[in-house]
Amino acid sequence: MPELPEVEAARTTAEHVAGGRRITAVWCAGDPIVLEASPARLRRALLDRRVRGVGRHGKHLWLELDGQPWLAVHFGMSGGLYTPGRGVRLRSSGTRDWGAGWPPRFTKLRLAFHDGGELAIADPRRLGRIRLRNDPRHELPISLLGFDALRELPPPRRFLALLGTRAAPIKALLLDQAFAAGVGNWVADEVLYQAGLDPRRPARALSPDDGRRLRAAIRAVLTTAVRAGADSRRYPKTWLFHHRWTRNTVTARGEPVRHDTVGGRTTAWVPAVQR
Repeated sequence: MPELPEVEAARTTAEHVAGGRRITAVWCAGDPIVLEASPARLRRALLDRRVRGVGRHGKHLWLELDGQPWLAVHFGMSGGLYTPGRGVRLRSSGTRDWGAGWPPRFTKLRLAFHDGGELAIADPRRLGRIRLRNDPRHELPISLLGFDALRELPPPRRFLALLGTRAAPIKALLLDQAFAAGVGNWVADEVLYQAGLDPRRPARALSPDDGRRLRAAIRAVLTTAVRAGADSRRYPKTWLFHHRWTRNTVTARGEPVRHDTVGGRTTAWVPAVQR
């Protein structure tokens, strides 16, 4: 699933291709599952509009247009944003490249701009959503989300107070989008590995030092991944990320990686360093 770093990479791509440009053509698939508005309504809302900017909160992004409504997108499990020759690379998709060729396979929405640029949103598994919203940040579903884990990480004292009210395992809490928007499974595993925390520990049982390490790891992991353009080949070689996807493996430091189910999700962690 695209997590915050991948969605931020998609936002950057959309800003580069669409920012300041006028939409001159709109193509929509007839897919009422992914498209929450009809193709005709999407075309009416988007055609001839100018893109003033591209916003993101957690795993959601939107195009800010010169009139309302705006286009809001959630990529679901395997959706992505593409422009000719470029797309968001998802480690969870393995070697499959839905963006090969143009337009990509499984395209649900394609926009063309007055300078010749194009954007496409593709979704093989049809679990993403394409919506129209007048004010995405303050409307459902984004209005139900917690702080953006990259841009709105609470100050240390407030962060510790939030942890102190939660009985859930810390891994489950990190995955709760109503707590921290944008953290998904691999990010949560990496954060807990970097912080040296057992994913099964109740959030409210963490000490102040534990909480400070957790907060620092959230910031460090997300900042590093975003700076790398969400290209996992550029992530530090010491990260758990490179060794979490298969069973019976070890980290770059030779530490055995264990897989358990925590909060209903498969969790990779290293008991030798996570306490």
